[in-house]
Amino acid sequence: MPKETILIVDDEEDIVELIKFNLKNEGYSILTAMTGEQAINIAKKSTPDLIVLDLMLPGMDGLEVTEFLKNFEITKDIPIVMVTAKGDEVDVVTGLELGATDYISKPFSPKVMVARIRAILKRRRKKSMNMYEKIKKEGDIIIDRARHIVFIKDKPVDLTLSEFELLAFLAEKKGWVFTRDQIVNAIHGENYTVTQRSIDVLVAGLRKKLKDQASVIETVRGVGYRFKE
Repeated sequence: MPKETILIVDDEEDIVELIKFNLKNEGYSILTAMTGEQAINIAKKSTPDLIVLDLMLPGMDGLEVTEFLKNFEITKDIPIVMVTAKGDEVDVVTGLELGATDYISKPFSPKVMVARIRAILKRRRKKSMNMYEKIKKEGDIIIDRARHIVFIKDKPVDLTLSEFELLAFLAEKKGWVFTRDQIVNAIHGENYTVTQRSIDVLVAGLRKKLKDQASVIETVRGVGYRFKE
Protein backbone atom coordinates (compact mmCIF):
# COMPACT_ATOMS: atom_id res chain seq x y z
CA MET A 1 0.00 0.00 0.00
CA PRO A 2 1.44 3.44 -0.93
CA LYS A 3 2.48 5.80 1.84
CA GLU A 4 -0.12 8.30 2.96
CA THR A 5 1.00 11.88 2.48
CA ILE A 6 0.70 14.55 5.14
CA LEU A 7 1.18 18.27 4.54
CA ILE A 8 2.60 20.19 7.52
CA VAL A 9 1.92 23.94 7.50
CA ASP A 10 3.71 26.10 10.06
CA ASP A 11 5.97 29.15 9.89
CA GLU A 12 8.19 27.90 12.73
CA GLU A 13 10.88 25.62 11.31
CA ASP A 14 11.57 23.83 14.59
CA ILE A 15 7.92 22.81 14.94
CA VAL A 16 7.81 21.67 11.31
CA GLU A 17 10.90 19.54 11.88
CA LEU A 18 9.51 18.08 15.12
CA ILE A 19 6.22 17.04 13.50
CA LYS A 20 8.00 15.87 10.36
CA PHE A 21 10.43 13.70 12.33
CA ASN A 22 7.68 11.93 14.27
CA LEU A 23 5.41 11.38 11.27
CA LYS A 24 8.23 10.13 9.05
CA ASN A 25 9.08 7.60 11.76
CA GLU A 26 5.50 6.34 11.41
CA GLY A 27 6.04 5.76 7.70
CA TYR A 28 4.16 8.76 6.30
CA SER A 29 5.35 10.79 3.32
CA ILE A 30 5.73 14.46 4.26
CA LEU A 31 5.18 17.77 2.46
CA THR A 32 5.79 21.14 4.14
CA ALA A 33 4.70 24.74 3.70
CA MET A 34 5.58 27.91 5.61
CA THR A 35 2.66 30.11 4.51
CA GLY A 36 -1.03 29.74 3.82
CA GLU A 37 -0.55 30.54 0.15
CA GLN A 38 2.09 27.82 -0.19
CA ALA A 39 -0.20 25.38 1.61
CA ILE A 40 -3.05 25.99 -0.81
CA ASN A 41 -0.84 25.60 -3.88
CA ILE A 42 0.66 22.35 -2.58
CA ALA A 43 -2.73 20.97 -1.52
CA LYS A 44 -4.27 21.70 -4.92
CA LYS A 45 -1.33 20.13 -6.75
CA SER A 46 -0.64 17.11 -4.51
CA THR A 47 -3.96 16.47 -2.68
CA PRO A 48 -2.35 15.11 0.52
CA ASP A 49 -4.22 12.61 2.70
CA LEU A 50 -4.18 14.96 5.70
CA ILE A 51 -3.07 18.49 6.57
CA VAL A 52 -1.56 19.62 9.89
CA LEU A 53 -2.28 23.33 9.86
CA ASP A 54 -1.07 26.02 12.26
CA LEU A 55 -3.71 28.74 12.59
CA MET A 56 -1.22 31.56 13.27
CA LEU A 57 0.41 32.07 9.88
CA PRO A 58 1.81 35.23 8.28
CA GLY A 59 -0.46 36.75 5.63
CA MET A 60 -3.25 34.27 4.96
CA ASP A 61 -4.01 32.65 8.32
CA GLY A 62 -5.03 29.05 9.00
CA LEU A 63 -8.75 29.79 9.19
CA GLU A 64 -8.65 31.40 5.74
CA VAL A 65 -6.72 28.42 4.40
CA THR A 66 -9.27 26.02 5.91
CA GLU A 67 -12.18 27.94 4.41
CA PHE A 68 -10.58 27.98 0.97
CA LEU A 69 -9.70 24.28 0.96
CA LYS A 70 -13.13 23.25 2.20
CA ASN A 71 -14.78 25.21 -0.62
CA PHE A 72 -12.52 23.76 -3.33
CA GLU A 73 -13.78 20.58 -4.95
CA ILE A 74 -10.45 18.76 -5.12
CA THR A 75 -9.39 19.49 -1.53
CA LYS A 76 -12.70 19.69 0.35
CA ASP A 77 -12.48 16.14 1.73
CA ILE A 78 -8.90 16.36 3.03
CA PRO A 79 -8.90 16.11 6.86
CA ILE A 80 -7.37 19.14 8.57
CA VAL A 81 -5.85 19.00 12.05
CA MET A 82 -5.52 22.53 13.38
CA VAL A 83 -2.61 23.47 15.62
CA THR A 84 -3.63 26.31 17.93
CA ALA A 85 -2.20 28.43 20.71
CA LYS A 86 -3.50 27.32 24.08
CA GLY A 87 -6.79 28.98 24.98
CA ASP A 88 -7.81 30.08 21.47
CA GLU A 89 -11.26 28.58 21.90
CA VAL A 90 -12.96 30.97 19.47
CA ASP A 91 -10.56 30.03 16.67
CA VAL A 92 -11.02 26.34 17.42
CA VAL A 93 -14.80 26.61 17.18
CA THR A 94 -14.55 28.64 13.97
CA GLY A 95 -12.13 26.15 12.44
CA LEU A 96 -14.34 23.19 13.27
CA GLU A 97 -17.38 25.00 11.86
CA LEU A 98 -15.43 25.63 8.65
CA GLY A 99 -14.83 21.89 8.32
CA ALA A 100 -11.59 21.10 10.15
CA THR A 101 -11.51 17.57 11.55
CA ASP A 102 -9.64 18.03 14.83
CA TYR A 103 -7.33 20.35 16.72
CA ILE A 104 -4.39 20.14 19.06
CA SER A 105 -3.08 22.93 21.30
CA LYS A 106 0.53 24.07 21.65
CA PRO A 107 2.58 22.91 23.40
CA PHE A 108 1.63 19.42 22.27
CA SER A 109 2.85 15.90 22.74
CA PRO A 110 4.16 14.47 19.44
CA LYS A 111 2.88 11.04 20.49
CA VAL A 112 -0.61 12.42 21.02
CA MET A 113 -0.52 14.18 17.65
CA VAL A 114 0.63 11.02 15.86
CA ALA A 115 -2.09 8.97 17.57
CA ARG A 116 -4.80 11.43 16.53
CA ILE A 117 -3.54 11.54 12.96
CA ARG A 118 -3.35 7.76 12.80
CA ALA A 119 -6.96 7.50 14.03
CA ILE A 120 -8.22 10.10 11.53
CA LEU A 121 -6.51 8.39 8.59
CA LYS A 122 -7.84 5.01 9.68
CA ARG A 123 -11.39 6.40 9.70
CA ARG A 124 -10.78 8.02 6.33
CA ARG A 125 -9.60 4.74 4.80
CA LYS A 126 -12.66 2.95 6.13
CA LYS A 127 -14.95 5.70 4.89
CA SER A 128 -13.30 5.69 1.47
CA MET A 129 -13.75 1.94 1.13
CA ASN A 130 -17.46 2.23 1.94
CA MET A 131 -17.92 5.35 -0.15
CA TYR A 132 -16.29 4.10 -3.28
CA GLU A 133 -17.95 0.73 -3.30
CA LYS A 134 -20.65 2.73 -5.08
CA ILE A 135 -18.39 3.72 -7.97
CA LYS A 136 -20.47 5.80 -10.34
CA LYS A 137 -21.60 3.84 -13.37
CA GLU A 138 -23.61 5.44 -16.14
CA GLY A 139 -24.15 3.15 -19.09
CA ASP A 140 -20.72 2.31 -20.47
CA ILE A 141 -19.02 5.01 -18.37
CA ILE A 142 -17.47 4.18 -14.99
CA ILE A 143 -16.20 7.02 -12.80
CA ASP A 144 -13.85 5.85 -10.06
CA ARG A 145 -13.57 8.79 -7.66
CA ALA A 146 -11.07 7.03 -5.40
CA ARG A 147 -8.48 6.59 -8.12
CA HIS A 148 -9.51 9.52 -10.33
CA ILE A 149 -9.99 7.19 -13.31
CA VAL A 150 -12.75 7.03 -15.91
CA PHE A 151 -13.42 3.90 -17.94
CA ILE A 152 -15.49 3.54 -21.09
CA LYS A 153 -16.34 -0.06 -21.91
CA ASP A 154 -13.64 -1.10 -19.42
CA LYS A 155 -10.95 0.96 -21.17
CA PRO A 156 -9.35 3.87 -19.25
CA VAL A 157 -9.83 7.38 -20.62
CA ASP A 158 -6.98 9.86 -20.24
CA LEU A 159 -8.63 12.96 -18.73
CA THR A 160 -7.07 16.04 -17.22
CA LEU A 161 -7.91 16.77 -13.58
CA SER A 162 -10.38 19.49 -14.62
CA GLU A 163 -12.04 17.22 -17.17
CA PHE A 164 -12.39 14.48 -14.57
CA GLU A 165 -13.85 16.85 -11.98
CA LEU A 166 -16.30 18.24 -14.54
CA LEU A 167 -17.53 14.80 -15.57
CA ALA A 168 -17.80 13.55 -11.98
CA PHE A 169 -19.59 16.72 -10.86
CA LEU A 170 -22.23 16.54 -13.60
CA ALA A 171 -22.70 12.77 -13.23
CA GLU A 172 -23.31 13.04 -9.50
CA LYS A 173 -26.29 15.32 -10.22
CA LYS A 174 -27.58 13.59 -13.33
CA GLY A 175 -30.27 15.62 -15.05
CA TRP A 176 -29.53 18.81 -13.12
CA VAL A 177 -28.60 21.84 -15.21
CA PHE A 178 -25.60 23.86 -14.03
CA THR A 179 -24.50 27.30 -15.19
CA ARG A 180 -20.91 27.88 -16.19
CA ASP A 181 -20.34 29.86 -13.00
CA GLN A 182 -21.64 26.97 -10.88
CA ILE A 183 -19.32 24.59 -12.71
CA VAL A 184 -16.33 26.89 -12.13
CA ASN A 185 -17.13 27.10 -8.41
CA ALA A 186 -17.55 23.32 -8.16
CA ILE A 187 -14.31 22.31 -9.81
CA HIS A 188 -12.06 25.28 -9.01
CA GLY A 189 -13.57 26.89 -5.93
CA GLU A 190 -15.17 30.29 -5.44
CA ASN A 191 -13.36 33.45 -6.57
CA TYR A 192 -11.35 31.47 -9.12
CA THR A 193 -10.67 33.72 -12.10
CA VAL A 194 -11.65 31.96 -15.31
CA THR A 195 -13.77 33.00 -18.28
CA GLN A 196 -17.05 31.27 -19.06
CA ARG A 197 -15.62 30.54 -22.49
CA SER A 198 -12.97 28.36 -20.86
CA ILE A 199 -15.74 26.09 -19.54
CA ASP A 200 -17.04 25.67 -23.10
CA VAL A 201 -13.52 24.73 -24.17
CA LEU A 202 -13.26 22.28 -21.26
CA VAL A 203 -16.57 20.65 -22.20
CA ALA A 204 -15.49 20.39 -25.85
CA GLY A 205 -12.25 18.68 -24.83
CA LEU A 206 -14.10 16.27 -22.54
CA ARG A 207 -16.62 15.36 -25.24
CA LYS A 208 -13.81 14.68 -27.67
CA LYS A 209 -12.22 12.21 -25.27
CA LEU A 210 -15.57 10.53 -24.48
CA LYS A 211 -15.95 9.81 -28.20
CA ASP A 212 -19.19 7.89 -28.83
CA GLN A 213 -20.29 8.67 -25.25
CA ALA A 214 -19.96 12.42 -25.77
CA SER A 215 -23.74 12.91 -25.94
CA VAL A 216 -24.04 12.28 -22.17
CA ILE A 217 -22.93 15.90 -21.69
CA GLU A 218 -25.85 17.97 -22.92
CA THR A 219 -25.86 21.69 -23.64
CA VAL A 220 -28.89 23.56 -22.31
CA ARG A 221 -29.02 26.71 -24.41
CA GLY A 222 -28.93 29.92 -22.45
CA VAL A 223 -28.20 28.08 -19.18
CA GLY A 224 -25.27 25.67 -19.15
CA TYR A 225 -24.67 21.93 -19.10
CA ARG A 226 -26.06 18.71 -17.61
CA PHE A 227 -25.39 14.98 -17.58
CA LYS A 228 -28.05 13.27 -19.69
CA GLU A 229 -30.75 11.41 -17.78
